Amino acid sequence: MADVISAFLNTPILMRALLVGILVSLCAALLGVSLVLKRYSMIGDGLSHVGFGALAIAAVMNWAPMAVAVPVVIAAAFLLLRISSSSRIKGDSAIALISTGALALGVMAVSVSGMNSDLDSYLFGSILAISEGDVVISVVLAVLVLVLFVFFYNKIFAITFDENFAKATGTRAGMYNMLIALLTALTIVIGMRMMGSMLISSLIIFPALCSMRVFKSFRSVTVCSAIISVVTFIAGMVISYEAGTPSGASIVCVNIVCFAVFSAIGAIIRRNRA
Repeated sequence: MADVISAFLNTPILMRALLVGILVSLCAALLGVSLVLKRYSMIGDGLSHVGFGALAIAAVMNWAPMAVAVPVVIAAAFLLLRISSSSRIKGDSAIALISTGALALGVMAVSVSGMNSDLDSYLFGSILAISEGDVVISVVLAVLVLVLFVFFYNKIFAITFDENFAKATGTRAGMYNMLIALLTALTIVIGMRMMGSMLISSLIIFPALCSMRVFKSFRSVTVCSAIISVVTFIAGMVISYEAGTPSGASIVCVNIVCFAVFSAIGAIIRRNRA
């Protein structure tokens, strides 16, 4: 274990991945609780596909990937909210409509340009894809997400549990829903380079579901989700380094094991209370 820690500390590219990954894990876990409770957890999956399309087209055109992906994914997040709240296309259908279209455009762009060798890194992530410039942008965006979430925690809590009551008390629910969408979009973009478009949504869903197996209050679920997300990320990175497996897939597998453990603990707790 000491050798693994030494390798991470002495290898710049691994340190960059560790720093960005921990920040992304925290952001995803905090937002994931609200998204799961609002039955909108698959927004992460949809936005990641949009991000893939944006990154693929940016690579083909030799544009800066993050500069293209950030505004495109944010626009997609707002569009999803608009479609699902004001038309007959609701929730999961709106996500499927936008995500599959964006994914198809990205695959077509990569295929036509002959850049098929980069397709796996966009879909499933790659530690080697994280440059120093990506780290700077990712850290700034992640800190922004964390600060905004903490600052507006009470409002996010209110619209998560009872949006209608929150509206009745004067809370601008639409604005805070847009805030959640914005924060989710930023988290997806900064995490995609490492986790890939096919796996980034797992960071949003799994920690929240694990925590809900054991805890009941919003605050305890949120704190537990953050801890689980960071721990499973680090464990996945260690496994990836030791076994030579893809980082994104390794992290997801650790999350699956964690979910099974927490489900068992939750079942035991409920049995003892009965």
